[in-house]
Amino acid sequence: MQDLIIRLAAPVEHALAWLYSFWPAVAGVVGITLAVMVTLHVAQHKRDARAAAAWTGLVWLVPFLGAALYLMLGVNRIQRRARQLTGGGIDAALRAGQEQGTPLQTDRLQVLARLVGRLTRLPLTGGNRVTLMEAPEALDAMVRAVDDATESVYLATYIFGNDAAGRPLADALARAHRRGVRVRVLLDGVGALYSLPPITFRLRRQGVSVQRFLYSIAPWRMPYMNLRNHRKLMVVDRALGFTGGMNVRAGYVAEPATIQDLHARVEGPAVAHLLLSFAADWAFTCREELNDNFAGDMDLGTVQARGVNTGPDADFDKRRLTIQAAIGAAEREIRLVTPYFVPGQTLLASLQLAILRGVRVVILVPEKNNLRLVQWASLHALKWLAKEGAEIHASAPPFDHTKLFTVDGHWVQLGSGNWDARSLRLNFEFDLECYDDPLAADANALIDRKLSRARPLADADFRAMARWRHVRNALAHMLEPYL
Repeated sequence: MQDLIIRLAAPVEHALAWLYSFWPAVAGVVGITLAVMVTLHVAQHKRDARAAAAWTGLVWLVPFLGAALYLMLGVNRIQRRARQLTGGGIDAALRAGQEQGTPLQTDRLQVLARLVGRLTRLPLTGGNRVTLMEAPEALDAMVRAVDDATESVYLATYIFGNDAAGRPLADALARAHRRGVRVRVLLDGVGALYSLPPITFRLRRQGVSVQRFLYSIAPWRMPYMNLRNHRKLMVVDRALGFTGGMNVRAGYVAEPATIQDLHARVEGPAVAHLLLSFAADWAFTCREELNDNFAGDMDLGTVQARGVNTGPDADFDKRRLTIQAAIGAAEREIRLVTPYFVPGQTLLASLQLAILRGVRVVILVPEKNNLRLVQWASLHALKWLAKEGAEIHASAPPFDHTKLFTVDGHWVQLGSGNWDARSLRLNFEFDLECYDDPLAADANALIDRKLSRARPLADADFRAMARWRHVRNALAHMLEPYL
């Protein structure tokens, strides 16, 4: 053995000596090769020219580290992995259905409905009843629905706090499980950590089946830190749905509340779209195929509705295109309530064009955001819209997490998606688009109540802002692709 070691030592010593002498050249060749390979991959797979330029510059200016970062954060593996897990069956289910030719209020809305139908490959369903609910009322309604469940409860959410809001819902889920109801809970891998100990411990102790989306305790096995499942939806007995922007957190039920939010109770065939979305995410996460056949009534109301499932996979860019099309369909008024408004140049230009067409644009954002950097970037974007004539309002605390978008008193969009790069390009989101005048009237009445308590931000207010604040906001807005 000693002789073998001696014989091997000489070649190894020569190799190390060679590397010591020529390592700069070797490192240069390897670095250039990696940079060329990444550049070619970026050129073929990045549709956003800004992202392509940023990644290309990074891999050339920061050798090795830039390539490693691109491998971890820049390559989209989600679509490929989802297809491996589901065999394409879920994709086919999500594309099922034919677009209905139901007459809508205006020709522009008819075009919008046709466009979103082609984007989502889902039908615009009639016969729905959609009830808007503030967060405390929605949490109570969800607990009651779980207690009334007889067959199944499917719940997906980003944050499920182990707190005064989460524990009553967790206990209701446990009671349903003990009754023999099929209970499935899907939490985001990062969102589940917002409260410690996480609610998963409580649920699992009581036998509830709970999974975490894109989660691993080992950091090197979790290369998807920036791809989060932000959807919030619940389906009971494959017939009753809840969706919107509400997490399950104690801030909604505190006295006084520290967060405001909006959710919706959905009844009718549109619940099938919530069901399909959950079934796809559940199959992706744990390979279990669920019964995704809608089992509810087909005619319960006047709302025509459709789910808009979006994410950095096969559904990439559908949300941005839907929003842009809705802005283009507006003839009189656009109303937007969002906690995070950093829309990117394309949507910003679409809103500016709407204003120039004579459309009234009303935007309501929180006066004090829970994400300071986002607030600064948002103020920079809003400054240009205020200059064009948009009506900007800042809502006083508590922090308003509501996500609501209406057009012309006919069309409503609500759901989990924000107006920022994370929601538009990185997160998995679920929104519901609705065509119904009474529902739009309810949504606008809710917005009116919020506006009555908000502070207007006119162009003069932005111009009066200190110079250093403008610089700070502009620098924050430069991070728009990452916010």
